[in-house]
Amino acid sequence: MISLTNVRMLRLPAAGSLQDAAPMQRAGRWRRPAGLALVALIGLTGVAGCANNRLGERNAPAPVYVERPVDVLYNEARDLLGRGNYAEAIVGFVEVDRQHPFSEWARRAQLMIAYANYQTNKYEDAIAAARRFIESHPQDVNAPYAYYLIAICYFEQIVDVGRDQRMTELALAALNEVTQSFPQSEYARDARLKMEMARDQLAGKEMEIGRYYLTQDQHLAAIGRFRRVVDLYQTTTHVPEALHRLVEAYVSLGVIDEATKVGAVLGYNYPGSEWYERSYGLLTSRNAQPDAPPRRGLMGFFDRRAAASDRGADRAGPPPGN
Repeated sequence: MISLTNVRMLRLPAAGSLQDAAPMQRAGRWRRPAGLALVALIGLTGVAGCANNRLGERNAPAPVYVERPVDVLYNEARDLLGRGNYAEAIVGFVEVDRQHPFSEWARRAQLMIAYANYQTNKYEDAIAAARRFIESHPQDVNAPYAYYLIAICYFEQIVDVGRDQRMTELALAALNEVTQSFPQSEYARDARLKMEMARDQLAGKEMEIGRYYLTQDQHLAAIGRFRRVVDLYQTTTHVPEALHRLVEAYVSLGVIDEATKVGAVLGYNYPGSEWYERSYGLLTSRNAQPDAPPRRGLMGFFDRRAAASDRGADRAGPPPGN
């Protein structure tokens, strides 16, 4: 669009040139340049054209709502999901739910929205969609999957032990709900495995804090952390070290009797571990006598290293029957 402000105004001749212009004026030949009129005309036409365009936009008809067969909508979205076009698939499943909210297809679409969001690591959206499915269909055959998907969304957000473990706690609670509510489901075994891993993570956090307290000679605070590991996370891989650190802390406080008792527990359950070797050496250096010397090559019955190596499923699959 050409603006009128761009039109150059006609300038009168300078004083020195009036004499040259006079014959033209007397002869009736004083004319404005033809190009100026053309530019002005184009500018006005452009303004009028823009106005007509805006008017046309206001008068344009609204898009017509066209209801499409539900199976067509769902299958198109399912195909997009299969090709990895998750964002477009979500739009398609949302449309299924919007156009046919009370159909069987809408029930399926709600769960597929959760799964598609999970596939793009949009965990909050996936959790919200799964919770909506559970609230709408609590007795549905796929309800266990919805609970499991929520747990996996939390589980995959677990960070290293040096950071806040809120997601680990949420994952543990959600995984426990799967095992308690659906103990015979196909998701229960994987949930139990991941619960062990989540507990191991929380125990690792306690160990990190306890070790720090030991370096600061805050032995009572350290004992509290190591006791939590032994009492709350007995099946984790951190228990042998936690028992040894308790021996260290009690020895540093001069409570040799208590250190000897803990050393005995460590030797009974983990007679071949490096941590019992260390505790045994520490106690004997203080003239304390643990129950028995370390036995190399033997592991205690609480050792869970073999189980910890089985991580279960890496990622959640799609909901069954969809």
